Amino acid sequence: MALTKAKKAEKVEQLAKELEGSTSAIVGTFAKLTVSQDFELRKTVRAAGGRYRVLKNKLAARASKGSQIEAALQGLKGVSSVAYTSGDPVALAKALSTWVTENAEFTFKLGIVDGKVIDVQEVKALATMPGKEELFAKLLFLINSPAQRLATVINATGRDLAVVINQAVEQSKFSGAKASASTPVVEQSPVAEAAVAAESAPVADAAPVAEAAPAVEEPAAPEVSGGEEAASE
Repeated sequence: MALTKAKKAEKVEQLAKELEGSTSAIVGTFAKLTVSQDFELRKTVRAAGGRYRVLKNKLAARASKGSQIEAALQGLKGVSSVAYTSGDPVALAKALSTWVTENAEFTFKLGIVDGKVIDVQEVKALATMPGKEELFAKLLFLINSPAQRLATVINATGRDLAVVINQAVEQSKFSGAKASASTPVVEQSPVAEAAVAAESAPVADAAPVAEAAPAVEEPAAPEVSGGEEAASE
């Protein structure tokens, strides 16, 4: 049954609202899809963050005016349907490509990504690219990798130092205890041993200065008087 102008205008307005925020789309054609296949196709597109509609070519051309996917919906021929999204176009292309491999009744016509129309081969190539989330994850890894490595090295140094100190405490390294039997003893040269002994020997106190002995006075010689000299003569 032919649509009235009012009904056509209503459908165009409804489709225009749906396409308004879309940035990417994949247009295809099909022949004799079963109800079950159509249901699975719509489910696949929704899981990829998109929506799916069977189109009337002229209505689609009018409804897409002013949208970012306008170029993909102009001048369509034959049976047409479109899967469109405002999210990741790679995710949508991957999902559709996987579904098409098991449902040969559906084939691609063209696609559009951020205003650029792409052909069938480019749609298939798009499906092999990494998605936005994967690209962002790789980019963040590259940005954070040097910082993560530096933090790892710093943390490892602290952990290693703590382990060494803990082992030293357990082995009484800091208490002056003798080395255990398992610890190898490094022999010292005689010169080194003498130096160590000299350093470890107690310093002798300086001997007190001897006090000077009192001087001994010699007895004075007796004076001889003149009488005594005469007597001796």
